[in-house]
Amino acid sequence: MQTMQTMQHTATSDRYAKCIETSKRIRWDIDRDVIRGRTFDVSKKFLPDGLSKVARLPFLDAGEKRLMSQIQGRTYANMFGLVERYVGAKMLDISREHSLGDQTAFEALVRFTDEELKHQELFRRVEAMAAADMPPGYTFVPKPNDVAGAVLSKSTWAVLGLTCHIELFTQVHYRQSIEPDLALSELWKDVFLFHWKEESQHAILDELEWQREDAKLTPEQRDAAVGDLIDLVAAVDGVVQVQAAADADYFLRVCGRTFDEAQMRQLRQTMLDAYRWQFIVSGIENERFQKILGGLITKPQFNRIGAALAPLMH
Repeated sequence: MQTMQTMQHTATSDRYAKCIETSKRIRWDIDRDVIRGRTFDVSKKFLPDGLSKVARLPFLDAGEKRLMSQIQGRTYANMFGLVERYVGAKMLDISREHSLGDQTAFEALVRFTDEELKHQELFRRVEAMAAADMPPGYTFVPKPNDVAGAVLSKSTWAVLGLTCHIELFTQVHYRQSIEPDLALSELWKDVFLFHWKEESQHAILDELEWQREDAKLTPEQRDAAVGDLIDLVAAVDGVVQVQAAADADYFLRVCGRTFDEAQMRQLRQTMLDAYRWQFIVSGIENERFQKILGGLITKPQFNRIGAALAPLMH
């Protein structure tokens, strides 16, 4: 008769195996499946209104709202390219822990790493294509290697928590906002369709590895790791603050008209609020993320995280 521990191990192994099976079945190629010789249709939006928050800017006309969505959509893609730099490196590192043990888990994480490298290439291609079609002067401020180095200096528990948070909100954004919006550029929409297909498996592996890492920690180590996770989310906020300011400046330079001081303040705040929603709040509020996190930490630690993030949540 199987022990509870054996049954849990078998169930976990089955989840790794399922990720492998799905990875093989949905495998896609950037040129053959995603780009297919197309360019972005700049007569259409890139980012849907639910993510860009342009409805908060009633003084913008339809063309200006479209430009806002395209600027934010460009940054949205670049942000994923940015975070996948550290994710790929971390998953390669973690996979070594399975290399002479569970070969199913090892293969699942090697596939994960390979797919993250492909996603980085995809988003580099997206940026080059956007640069060819949009007005000059856009700047993506964060440096991927610098950000990756800062993230990877934190505990593995915190890095996996941040990664799980990101890959869960990726799912929500696509299903709830991107997929149903028929007004988006078809190519931009397809980029995130194919990205979503693989990220849905990555979120499962993040959860499994986060729980596995958690099982190694003492209460004191876990408490320190909670502090690291808070620091990482604060660092993400620092990145989005800088990029929101740069993108607002770019919009004001290229939109073709001037705004009064109140409108410019509202535009800058909306850009920041949109980025905070996209890259922090929508993940923190995700029910599945809260359930996973809540299963790993104490109530006081959960409240500590909530208190630290409260200024960003509104």
